Amino acid sequence: MKAVITLAGEGTRLLPATRGLRKEMLPLFYRGVQGTAVLAPVVHHVVRTLVGAGAREMALVVGPDQGWVRRYFEPDEAFLRRHRSHPERLRETLALERMLRGVRFHWVVQRRPRGFGDALLRARGVMGKAPFLLHAADAVLREPHEGELPRRMEELREREGASAVLLVRRVRDPRRYGVVEGRLTRAGGGLSFLEVRGMEEKPTRPKSPWAATAVYALSPEIFPLLRREARAGKELEVTQGLRALLSEGHRVLAVRLPGPGHAWLSVGSPEGYYRALQRTFREASRGPAAP
Repeated sequence: MKAVITLAGEGTRLLPATRGLRKEMLPLFYRGVQGTAVLAPVVHHVVRTLVGAGAREMALVVGPDQGWVRRYFEPDEAFLRRHRSHPERLRETLALERMLRGVRFHWVVQRRPRGFGDALLRARGVMGKAPFLLHAADAVLREPHEGELPRRMEELREREGASAVLLVRRVRDPRRYGVVEGRLTRAGGGLSFLEVRGMEEKPTRPKSPWAATAVYALSPEIFPLLRREARAGKELEVTQGLRALLSEGHRVLAVRLPGPGHAWLSVGSPEGYYRALQRTFREASRGPAAP
């Protein structure tokens, strides 16, 4: 399976912390191989989720200063040699390298932040004609079994003959989000989804309580529609491509974020980052050890 991770935004809502440090490199907790709480960048958590979903080829859409994330994920034998006298400090780094065996990264540059849809569009050459997962790197999906929900979203997309499946959650004030309208259906195995009929971005009068999150299972049919929707000088959003799919008669589904044990944690604002840090610390302090 293939996947796209977008991490080219500048994180201006988190300034000055993100001056010189991308928000996707802000740390959150997980339970390490020794059973203790460990800090790792948000994008590390996203990659863990996608590996758990079965992705073995990933396009990381980065800004021009891509070195920071590339150095993090690429093996560095010189670094390991320098610190071999303290093997206990290298356990998590070595665990990361083991997790990434067999995973191929592609580095795609988005020179100017022109929207989530533009970032995705730049990865079309890597994705080719294969279906793929899409995950923004400024939020993490928490679930009892890492990667299970994105994997089930792709299985649902293929089984139902849909062009896109997105993840939604019920929120109190949908005016702040992309709102999805549709009829709720139960798919079995505790999974519920909506047959999407329409989408609005931050509506003043929302027609439903379902807010889109930045996790998708997509077919390559979205690429020509995104390219068609692109306008010079304007940001391009994935929502525009999804609406275009709907207008052309393609099927779009939205999986509802399940209940206990699942959460969508955004780090796009100071308050969101603080809540994510608190929750991941609680989970890392009591959950099972990482594989």
